[in-house]
Amino acid sequence: MTEHPSMDDMRRERLTGPGFDAREYQAGRAEAILAIELAEAIRERRIELGLTQTQLAERAGLRQPEVSRLESGGGTPTIGMLERLAHALEVRFVARFEKVDAA
Repeated sequence: MTEHPSMDDMRRERLTGPGFDAREYQAGRAEAILAIELAEAIRERRIELGLTQTQLAERAGLRQPEVSRLESGGGTPTIGMLERLAHALEVRFVARFEKVDAA
């Protein structure tokens, strides 16, 4: 019987193999982290307010599947969508650029 490689082995091979672009990988990783942080912030505030996803969607002029997708870290919200969500969540939406520490 042929033994299949583990997920760790496959990941290691992909990260060290030809065509791997570390900058692209890091950019994708950073984007995923931001999506997860946004998802957690939306979900936590919604729960604090005692709202269901459907109720939040109604308040924000969205559909429940859109809220669900955002809360799971999927999709890319527009600035308008973030502003509507902030209003519905009774918070202020703030976007800013910060200098990166030169390390």
